[in-house]
Amino acid sequence: MNINWYIVLSALLFTIGATGILVRRSPMVILLCLELMLNAGNLALVAFSREVGNQQGQVFALVVMVIAACEVVVGLGLIVAIFRRKLPLDVDDLRRLHG
Repeated sequence: MNINWYIVLSALLFTIGATGILVRRSPMVILLCLELMLNAGNLALVAFSREVGNQQGQVFALVVMVIAACEVVVGLGLIVAIFRRKLPLDVDDLRRLHG
């Protein structure tokens, strides 16, 4: 199969994720859109790796998945801590917090 379709799908997924980050104000939705963007990058890495014929892109995609999992754990921990303190779960309101 041609690599162009994988790259088009990756660009479409990345665009959807970037639009979601720019438009939405919920931290949970922003985390999900960030994950969508990282997975789009992984799809492009795997597609280019398959086209070239080596495994380096696939290994790098695996490393990106591990980093993305760590990012989600920290992000969800912050969201739970914010929710427990009864603070607003709006990104614009959270920007004004100090201290």
